[in-house]
Order: sequence, then C-alpha cells, then structure tokens
Amino acid sequence: WVAIVIESYWTYEVCHGKHIRQYHEEKETGQKINIQEYYLGNMMIKNPLSEPEGQMTPYYPVEMGNGTPCSLRQNLPRSSTVMYICHPEAKHEILSVAEVTTCEYEVVILTPLLCNHPKYRFRASPVNDIFCQSLPGSPLKPHNLEQLEKQQEMMKMPFRRVKEEEMHSTKEEKFSSIHKPVAVGSHQLLTVGTTHISKLTDDQLIKEFLSGSYCFHGGVGWWKYEFCYGKYVHQYHEDKESGKTSVVVGTWSKEEHIEWSRKNAARTYYLREDGTQTVRMVSHFYGNGDVCDLTDKPRQVTVKLKCKESDSPHAVTIYMLEPHSCQYILGVESPVICKILDTADEYGLLSVPS
Repeated sequence: WVAIVIESYWTYEVCHGKHIRQYHEEKETGQKINIQEYYLGNMMIKNPLSEPEGQMTPYYPVEMGNGTPCSLRQNLPRSSTVMYICHPEAKHEILSVAEVTTCEYEVVILTPLLCNHPKYRFRASPVNDIFCQSLPGSPLKPHNLEQLEKQQEMMKMPFRRVKEEEMHSTKEEKFSSIHKPVAVGSHQLLTVGTTHISKLTDDQLIKEFLSGSYCFHGGVGWWKYEFCYGKYVHQYHEDKESGKTSVVVGTWSKEEHIEWSRKNAARTYYLREDGTQTVRMVSHFYGNGDVCDLTDKPRQVTVKLKCKESDSPHAVTIYMLEPHSCQYILGVESPVICKILDTADEYGLLSVPS
C-alpha cells in the first residue's frame, strides 16, 4: 500500500518496503510538468529491533536506505526510519516527516494493521467490575443512575419539533443536562480513548477551545493527557492513595512556535478529487516543559490537530507518541477541529470561523 501526505511545498509518498519519495510538481506553459524529487530511502534494511519501542505507544520501526545521494554529506545516500504505530481508526496515514539530522529522516505512520498484534496495541486501563447492593429502605437504583438512564432514553428518541419560543427557553437546559458528564461524589466518569465533550453550541465550544478556557482530555493507559489550546499540554495520573501526579509536557509560546514553523510544516494538505487542496492537519510546537531526567533538557511536544468525522459531533480522540526521550507527538482528532482547519494561517494558527 501507498501513503501520501502533502505539506506546504513538498509531497511525501511512502510505499512500504519499496521507497520513500519527496517531490514537488510545477506546471509550465503548455502543461509541461516539472518534477523535483528525492528518494529518502529506496530499499528496506533488516529491522534491527525485535521488541516494541517507545514508552507511551509501542511502534514498529523499518529502516530504509540507499536513497538519493546527499551533497551535504559527501554524496552519502539518504536514509529514513519509518515508525508504524497502531491506530484502530487510521487509514495508513503519514502523521509526520522530520529530518532528524542532515539527510536522515524519520517518518511516523498510523496504521490499523499493527493493532492485531498484542505488543503494539494501545495499553488500555484495567476495568474492574463493581457490584452494588442496596441498603434496607433505599431505592432499587441510585438516583444518579435513574437520571442517566432517562437522559439516554431522551437521546434515543426521534427529534421532536417544538415551537420556536419553547426551543429558545429550553435549549440551554436540555443541552447542559443531556450532555453533562455524570458525577459520582467528586469524580467525573470519563471514557478512555475517545471522550465525548459537551457544550451548548459548536460556536461556543470553538470559541472556548481557541481561547484555551475549554481543554480536551483523553488518552489510554496509565497516563492521561490534558490539552489546552494556546496554553499547555500536561500528562497526569490520578490515584486514590497518592493523589494526582502531573507532568508539564510543553507550554505555548507564539514566538517559539513561529520560529519552529519556519523549519517545519505547520500545515498539511489533502488533495481532493477535483485537484484542489484543503488543510488536513495543523502542527503546533509547545516547548519549555518540565526538565527530563534522561536528557536534562525541557520536555517538548508537537501537537497535531486533525479533522476526524464522527457520528458524535463532540467526540475527541487523543493519543501520545514518544519517538525520542521526552520529545513527544500529541495527536488530537475531533469533528470540532474540522470546522476550523480552513482558518489556519501560514503558521498553522487557528481562529474562529467568520
């Protein structure tokens, strides 16, 4: 199979086990097409690693060598490492392409094919069964459970037309009650992996998300993640006995991001069937995280915001990759992001749609 991704200038093509191509096409007068291209790898070298790598999400690395000679390195051939990551809903997508050193590249691809192998699946949190018995004189079902079941029944009912004045008077109450997360004591029940976020309207949600006042939560395994747009990325673990452990993975600086975007692709494009391009994903740099014990340097993360169509308009999927020690990639996918990707400027910065 072939994976293709279009960045601001270059297009990347990965044919598994065959080649990685970086190219740019330009049409001249008379419809002649000029192609500038480099092969970042032309053959598969035997995989030197037999065990999964990475701490957050295991990946399967494939080494590709014998690429186009590099003039900056005495014409040594270009080479690449392709890292395949399990993602159940992906379609063999190139998540990122980076030149880690001169003419040596790193390509991250999301694929569902690895998910069948137990070593490469997401590490899900263990789920323990809870058995409840009512005390004498108490109702058969807890009050909160009855409310939840009523809300679920309401959501299954077909849409009911109401008078305009009734809609205006009850809109806020309905949305806040139907979509509000159920609370038990002081703890909210949140799903792992894909979380359903809730707000009154898409417009309000987008404004609060872009202002950093509404944060996305998600993740699988021991660590969970909190992403506040234009503010920070945290990873945390909550334990009943020891409380909450939190690590600052990266903090936002517009100036640092703009400097980063001059060397990296802040916008990635998707080529439609009619030949037009649309923004598929934006990448933002968050640096100055907590100092890493392994590198003695601050943690840093590249946040990749991607459109993801879903039956639930307020669903969000978050996952973290760690290709190198304390250098992360945070994937954030949601239908909410679909509505704002086309507002991305040259630095990939988003704004409220007009």
